Amino acid sequence: MFKKKPNIKQLSPLRSSDRRKLADQIIADLSLPLPPKPANDASPEDKAAATVKLTSLRNALLPENVQAAKFSTTAGPDLKNVNGTVYIGAHSGGDVRVLWVHVSDRLWPSIYTLWHNPRVIPLLTTPAMVVGKIQAGADLMTPGLANGPPFPSKAKKGALVAVASYENPSVPLAVGVCAVDVSALGRVQGMKGVAVEILSWVGDEVWSWSPSGKLGGEPPAILEAWLEEDEVLEITQDVGGVRLDGPSEEDENKSQEKSKAIQPEMDYDQREWTTQGSSCQTRRRIMLTLLDIDDAFFKALLFGIYRAKESGSAPRYGLDFPLKPSFIMAKLIQPYLPIFGPGDAEALQIKKTSWKNMKKFLKHLDKLKPPFCLTKDQGGETIISVLDFDHWELEDFKPYSLPKKAKDSSSEGKGKGPEVASGADSSVGQKIKIVALYKTKEKFSQLFGSPEDARGYHTATEIKDVVNEYIEKENLVSGNNKRVVKLNPFLANDVVDSKDPKNRDFVARGTIPRDTLADRVVAASSAYHVILRNTSTPDSSSKPKAGAPPKILITQETRSGNKTVTKISGLEVFFIPPQPLADELRKTCAGSTSVDHLVGSSPKHPVMEVMVQGPQAQTVQTALEKRGIDKRWIEVVDKTKKKK
Repeated sequence: MFKKKPNIKQLSPLRSSDRRKLADQIIADLSLPLPPKPANDASPEDKAAATVKLTSLRNALLPENVQAAKFSTTAGPDLKNVNGTVYIGAHSGGDVRVLWVHVSDRLWPSIYTLWHNPRVIPLLTTPAMVVGKIQAGADLMTPGLANGPPFPSKAKKGALVAVASYENPSVPLAVGVCAVDVSALGRVQGMKGVAVEILSWVGDEVWSWSPSGKLGGEPPAILEAWLEEDEVLEITQDVGGVRLDGPSEEDENKSQEKSKAIQPEMDYDQREWTTQGSSCQTRRRIMLTLLDIDDAFFKALLFGIYRAKESGSAPRYGLDFPLKPSFIMAKLIQPYLPIFGPGDAEALQIKKTSWKNMKKFLKHLDKLKPPFCLTKDQGGETIISVLDFDHWELEDFKPYSLPKKAKDSSSEGKGKGPEVASGADSSVGQKIKIVALYKTKEKFSQLFGSPEDARGYHTATEIKDVVNEYIEKENLVSGNNKRVVKLNPFLANDVVDSKDPKNRDFVARGTIPRDTLADRVVAASSAYHVILRNTSTPDSSSKPKAGAPPKILITQETRSGNKTVTKISGLEVFFIPPQPLADELRKTCAGSTSVDHLVGSSPKHPVMEVMVQGPQAQTVQTALEKRGIDKRWIEVVDKTKKKK
């Protein structure tokens, strides 16, 4: 279906209620087994366990980060228009990809969803030679079916099925819908006709699509769960990292029998399972449970305080009380989180803990027995006023291995207290992208077809596409020149403002260049922007801000007669912590640096300013480029030059 690249519109996050409804619809459509409902007199623990099982199943099919977008493309030899909805998100440790596609009345999974949810649909196999033809856009013919009869009992006419090669039957390479009742076939040799109408395959535009333009992920070497004899996957026991309880003795015996040939060995430094003993070696990411994430944050805080005690002196060990949440996260937690790769960075976020935010986390520490710290509310945030450096949790703490970039020898930073963590700058190597968005006026809703479609934020390209679609729909293209558009009453009155001198000639002639019309709509819309870090698509947490994107300001000025200093401000919006940058510049420039509040910034939301000795604008720009900052987002002001 998707031999031609689909035109995917603006992504928008799904509400939690909509995501649950969609997940329940998928479960019903695929006839997936639901966890048994607890009896009315069941204990609260049993009821909670059943709820967790259902939530785990939903999250496995539709991760919490999923977003929806409308799309359009053409299909078939007649280039028939196809419109639908794609659901885009990322499984734990994976890239953002298309996970589900909804066209007409059919909702089907992408290849990536099948790789992360084995056996949610029946699996058919075919020789590798036939797979090559499928990847060229062909359907699976009946004689191409292998490894049967009998075929899976659920592979009936109209059912969704996965297709893998006979040589490697554990990795689906295509998804389609049965054109005949495959389960009832008694033989395939000599038969004719299409068995499976292919919807998507490895190598098509669904598999290749990514918001960052990154090519599709390579198929894994092996997915053992697809080799199980059961036709339906029991994914409610341990999905999405939520472990409900320990396995029964019977389950353990079965698991040991299945794993005699392949024994997993844990590689803690890589935080991955390395499976050895087979012709193919496969690496499977560990799924962190909620308890794992909570434990990681608490131990990271212990590690940060442990380092402060190791390099500081009593009674405060170099810590400046009260401790603010931003300082605690940047100095005492973030540098000591066991983040060894993108998957860990995605999982280890405060919003994915049971506390959800720093305020509740700090309140939790205050309620421990005995209290780990004393907190109080000040200026709209919760701060730590007193910290128990002799708490038994700190006394029993044992340091653990960290990524190389976060390690500091005990000799480094002696006497600096928490500054030992300043070398761990999470912004180094980050990728920053600024997305310019526009909010159109309500009077332009006719362009979009309805007020609902007009609401929200749109890129300039999306607005221009909407204008072009409206032009084609209303047949407004000039017969003499396709680049010229005829003005109908709506365009002349509401879109092209005749009061503007630039538009009077167009209104008088009754025509306007197509590009100029689109530019008028964009110019009349309200400008917004979103700054994205290590991703290419806005999510629910990245709220657009009004106005043009900000810039990092680098100012060179003369102080104390003839001494030149360089000041840097505006770092926070680009996810750059000022203190680690100052520490790096201190070494690079071989001069003293300082971090202080920018004069005039809000006390509630202070902006920090880094100052380094000497005319260091070029050095600062190099340091910022390492942190993903494009030169277009930097403004350099040199006040040392004499005015002419």
